Amino acid sequence: MSTENGSQIASIIKDARKIVIKIGSNTLAKADGTQNVEFMQNFARQCKALIDMGKQIVVVSSGAQVSGVSTLKEWARKKDVHFRQALCAIGQVELMSQWRKAFAAYDLHIGQLLFTKEDFENDHRSLNIRNTLFTLVDEGVVPIINENDSVSTDEFAIGDNDNLSALTSILWSSDLLILFSDIDGIYTDNPKTNPKAQLIPTVSNISELRAQITIGGTNAFGTGGIETKIQAAEKTTAYGIPLLLANGSVESILDKCTEGTAAGTVFLAQ
Repeated sequence: MSTENGSQIASIIKDARKIVIKIGSNTLAKADGTQNVEFMQNFARQCKALIDMGKQIVVVSSGAQVSGVSTLKEWARKKDVHFRQALCAIGQVELMSQWRKAFAAYDLHIGQLLFTKEDFENDHRSLNIRNTLFTLVDEGVVPIINENDSVSTDEFAIGDNDNLSALTSILWSSDLLILFSDIDGIYTDNPKTNPKAQLIPTVSNISELRAQITIGGTNAFGTGGIETKIQAAEKTTAYGIPLLLANGSVESILDKCTEGTAAGTVFLAQ
């Protein structure tokens, strides 16, 4: 990581008051596919540090299905859509229970919001979402958002939490969206298969970026990939909201981003 890259990341966090942070399924899952409770506890501590600095935090958390598998391991191999949605219903309870415990250790309350695509397409619902977010945050509560996977179908699904977090950022008028995934940022190629792939620290033109890089598929636990992260950046930057993509598996990654010692890709606001 270059000093310049770290300084830029620290600068955009310093300048932002309202921050949406999305945590991917791979970050919330251990190698065996079970919940990474230790990450959640440490992440809550890092959020408290930002809140103590005067920041307002909204969390978009994947992991309902991972949590469901952790709870009912015998369902892990079931692929039927009804079982997957049932797993999410079970897992969402466990997921929020662990988040509640993690944030309670720092005297912070959480509030759950579950959305479908329709919620963002209906003006009345969108206004209610916005008002609820403002009320929760103004009262010192950390909203934790996820897609309502137990009822979403292809017709009503947003499909991934990268785009959900972008829609949330726009609706809440945030100053910054941070995506924590299992990769340091956007590379010229897949760094897991191409050792010569180079990290792209700053993106100012997404159309040019698409012409420069190779976009791979999705990963083991998540529903997104690099494409959905670029889509999220297209959404937020058009509204003047920068986006930071960084590696959630790095120890105390939020602290490191704030201190300027983390690598990542910054999508500049248009």
